[in-house]
Amino acid sequence: MSITQQHLLDTYRARRLGTPVPPAPGTHDVQAVRGLREYLRFRAVLAGRPAGTRLRLALRRRSRRQARPSR
Repeated sequence: MSITQQHLLDTYRARRLGTPVPPAPGTHDVQAVRGLREYLRFRAVLAGRPAGTRLRLALRRRSRRQARPSR
C-alpha cells in the first residue's frame, strides 16, 4: 500500500469516526529536518565539538585551496 493510499484510508476512517483528519504526507518534513539538524548540533556541543555545520566548513576549506596560487 502506498503512502497516498494509506492517507486516503486514514482520512476516510477519521471522517466516519468524527475524529480529526491526519495531515497529508510530507506536510511536516521541513520541520522534521530542522529538528534533526538542531538535535545534531546540540549533541555536537555536548561532545565538545563545534556546532557549526560540516558543509560550511568543507566549503571554506575548498575555497581556501582554490585561492592558493598553483605552482
